[in-house]
Amino acid sequence: MTDKSLYLTTTIPYVNASPHIGFALELVQADALARYRKAEGWTVRLQTGSDENSLKNVLAAERAGCEPSAFVADNARRFHELQTALNIDADDFIRTSSDPRHRPAVERLWRACEASGDLYRKSYAGLYCTGCEQFYSDGELAGGCCPEHLTKPEEVSETNWFFRLSRYERRLRTAIETNELRINPPSRRNEVLALIKSGLNDFSVSRSSERARGWGIPVPGDPEQTIYVWYDALGNYLSALGYGEEAETAALRQFWLDAHRREHLVGKGVTRFHAVYWPAILLSAGLPLPTTIHVHGYVTVDGRKIGKSNGNAVDPLPLAADYGADALRYFLLRHIRAHEDGDFTVERLEAAYNGELISQLGNLFNRILSIAAKQKIVVCVRLDETDEGKVSATRLAVKRAMDTASFHEALAAVFDLVSYANKRVVELEPWAIVKALNPAAEAERFELETRLLTSFAALGGLLREIVLLLAPFLPETAETLTRQIDILGGAAPSDVKIVPVFPKLN
Repeated sequence: MTDKSLYLTTTIPYVNASPHIGFALELVQADALARYRKAEGWTVRLQTGSDENSLKNVLAAERAGCEPSAFVADNARRFHELQTALNIDADDFIRTSSDPRHRPAVERLWRACEASGDLYRKSYAGLYCTGCEQFYSDGELAGGCCPEHLTKPEEVSETNWFFRLSRYERRLRTAIETNELRINPPSRRNEVLALIKSGLNDFSVSRSSERARGWGIPVPGDPEQTIYVWYDALGNYLSALGYGEEAETAALRQFWLDAHRREHLVGKGVTRFHAVYWPAILLSAGLPLPTTIHVHGYVTVDGRKIGKSNGNAVDPLPLAADYGADALRYFLLRHIRAHEDGDFTVERLEAAYNGELISQLGNLFNRILSIAAKQKIVVCVRLDETDEGKVSATRLAVKRAMDTASFHEALAAVFDLVSYANKRVVELEPWAIVKALNPAAEAERFELETRLLTSFAALGGLLREIVLLLAPFLPETAETLTRQIDILGGAAPSDVKIVPVFPKLN
């Protein structure tokens, strides 16, 4: 096992439409966690991509009057652009319909499960939601409708390939109960265990090529069947590492076979696929399980899930352009509780921008660094003994929060330190010392100058700690503030203009 190596993935979204803010939430969560682990000294690979071999993508292309390949390529490009807009430092982006790594890996995964005796053909009739790409039983429906999309599923009857999920019921339960496979938060863990204990049924892992419109990866040895989009899509976590290649790749060895941690970030609506189906497929193929599955809630509008098919999608690209990537990152990470649903409105975003980013964080740095630049103060930036306890407690609170992917708690702890630092500014009153210096007698000047330099050294130490803690969440802001703090330590010209990192809204 490779020490301190982390393979961290987002889900890969359907590209039947442009990205919405719900997926932006998952991206910034993953990026913040990846950056935090890198700062701890971990070797991290952050993986994302687009899920393109889906019937819903084909149907959306037909409605748009486009060929599926051109349609999914255009939308996949928009998802890729979202990474730049949100300052996501991903290592790879895999497209399941066109990346040459993907099909060989899915075919290899299929053959591995087949060799284990876990794939068989069976005729089946059931209720299918194309939006979810999932069969539902009558008991799982809400008033006869899909609980996710609130639409009536269609009746489907055909012969498919099935996976023997029932064979892995005991093994999955043991893995979760012993935390070999950790599901975070505990409430989701309990839901998955309850599902397993109620009994697992084998599930369909193919669709007729006719119903799939000829789109997707054919079942090896059975071209009249297409591999089920979820079996296909889950395989991206391996295909991106070169699982389909004949010789074992270094990436596969480092980030899956020998990785210290293999972690997936997923929305609550796809927990079953990642915490039950995917681990069972891996066990069948003789591959290691994920170590952790972090489950987040939904971004909502008026309490209703944001979704392309719900008609209430919010485009994150113009929001990032108008308010800045870090402002949008901040709102999503702090004001959407990590494991729960949270409402988005522009009004809430602007309230957080004005009341927290400008008034608390921006004001703290501006009033200290503006005086330092004007007075040409250069000090040895250091943490004062008075502040060490508070900073240590904050670091620990952030670490505990990040270990459970509780991003809102981590940022709350950082902003508690911001509040503490603002109080320290009031206590030390550097502006009052500067004001007293000009008319002071020679005998008093030495004492005042000493107090001023000591105050700025201590305040600079607090600012530097805040920047280090903020860096995973607000990377661009942290980089700018680091350059400004360098004025205090003489590492940057003293005449550098201090510009607010969060300008006032028009």
